[in-house]
Amino acid sequence: MKLPVLLKREVPSPEDTPPKSGSSPWKKRLLRKRVLIPAVACVVALSLGIHFFGGGQTALAADLTYTTAAVERRDITSEITGSGSLEAANSYSVTSLVDGTILADYFEEGDQVNEDTVLYDIDSSDMASSLEQSEISLSQAQRSYNNKLKDLADLTVTAPKAGQVVDIAVEAGDDVSAGQTVATIRDSDTMTLKVPFLADEAAGFYVGQSAQVTLDSTFEVLNGTVTEVSGVDQVLTGNVIVRDVTIQVSNPGGLSTSQTGSATVDGCASASGGSFSYLAERSVTAEVSGTVASIHVSEGDRLSQGGAILTLTSDNLEDELQSAAEALRNAELSLESRYDQLDNYTITSPISGTVIDKNYNAGENIETGQTLCSIYDLSYLTLTLNVDELDISNIQVGQQVLITAEAVEGRTYTGVVTKVSVAGTSSSGTTTYPVTIRIDETDGLLPGMNVDATITLDSAGGVLAIPSAALNRGNTVLVTADSPSAANGTLMEGIGGDSEQYYSVPVEVGVSDDSYIEIISGLQEGDTVAYIPTTSSGSFEMGSMMMIPGGGMGSVTISGGPGGGMGGGPGGF
Repeated sequence: MKLPVLLKREVPSPEDTPPKSGSSPWKKRLLRKRVLIPAVACVVALSLGIHFFGGGQTALAADLTYTTAAVERRDITSEITGSGSLEAANSYSVTSLVDGTILADYFEEGDQVNEDTVLYDIDSSDMASSLEQSEISLSQAQRSYNNKLKDLADLTVTAPKAGQVVDIAVEAGDDVSAGQTVATIRDSDTMTLKVPFLADEAAGFYVGQSAQVTLDSTFEVLNGTVTEVSGVDQVLTGNVIVRDVTIQVSNPGGLSTSQTGSATVDGCASASGGSFSYLAERSVTAEVSGTVASIHVSEGDRLSQGGAILTLTSDNLEDELQSAAEALRNAELSLESRYDQLDNYTITSPISGTVIDKNYNAGENIETGQTLCSIYDLSYLTLTLNVDELDISNIQVGQQVLITAEAVEGRTYTGVVTKVSVAGTSSSGTTTYPVTIRIDETDGLLPGMNVDATITLDSAGGVLAIPSAALNRGNTVLVTADSPSAANGTLMEGIGGDSEQYYSVPVEVGVSDDSYIEIISGLQEGDTVAYIPTTSSGSFEMGSMMMIPGGGMGSVTISGGPGGGMGGGPGGF
């Protein structure tokens, strides 16, 4: 028959779990450290057992010494405790991005400043000339780009006035130079007649006044409108002083520039006649050089003002436009960079907080990269704890944390878990995860102080409890024969000798701390549990390990979680 080997929770000493660099060492762990007795030790123990008791003889189970404890009601709290250094909610070292002389400073060490508050002004006189040069370069680049855009638009040749296309001077595929005539546009619907009137009479005429025009060839009378009255007197033969008056008439269809006529305005007749002219007839020229890609009209077609006549293409012009666009963008970026650099001469606070130190004052020279001052946001403090991988699943955002500091005696602060990181760090076979705690009540606390933190995982009040060492592997407990719950257990023959009998009882467990574990079911008040005590170092006596009926040996795992245990208990080994 196999004897149960009982377990006891072990609280590692600080030297067993040295703190990692930059981490917060745990003061306690929830009894999760496992120790495996090497197989070679078991072989040695077996040899010693055979030597003393003879081959095949059974080790005496009665030599095992059990400790008993009553099942009693207790308050149990499961918690994790760690320590670390406090940090400000946010901190910032203000550094210089330029070289120069500090013209003014606007704060002192210990001042409260708001975000974007001006801290320093640095001499920027050298920067002013560079900024002006960049502005000039941008203006030049913009003009060049606008001109290229206009040239690109001028590749489409349009009618400057409404009229009839009377001549197209080029064909598709022809190369055209800037200023070359490509077409002629004529407005033949409206004719003008310029005739002289006596100066005294013409002085009373006005633009828009009605006029009558008489054709010399047919004596036909056409209605017209005065469009211009000259302000210059002319002297005709016989010392007659006249002024030219221009009259506009609609072409009934037969008028041409070869015809002549006279006019009457407000009953006053012209001093002589004149020849008709077309209202508009002009040569259309190309504004830029290019190749005729297409012609959009034919001779005789009528066009409105701005109507397209033909389109040119120019690879050179498109390349020049692209270059002008790139030059413009470079000038814009250069100016933006200058303005950004100018901003660096006015140094503002990046955060709201308290000025912790001030390293430079007005009148001093600084260089790029030098730290001018440090600002801490002390609206709250934070603490980072590195939690063991076996415990991290028990930590959740929102859990309350009790904080104590040796520097502030008799005061307990309340914090809250704000972040549980999944980025673990492994060292010496152990992985820890950073947990961030926020402390809003900070009276008396300062960044850098060492504090202890306690995170309560679970608690139960007035529950049945047994010593943690009394729980065996498989969630079983040994009880004495006189315990009420022994009736539900299995007699462990050979254990206790003639003086005592023990029964193995299955139990359901709940909350546990470093010393006790809650019993939800399986035991009752009045029961007495039995277990093998540990030494002061938390280990079993080797002699007890060897005394296994039949001389058998097995590996031993020490584990402190509920239901954890060692081989050798009921169902073990």
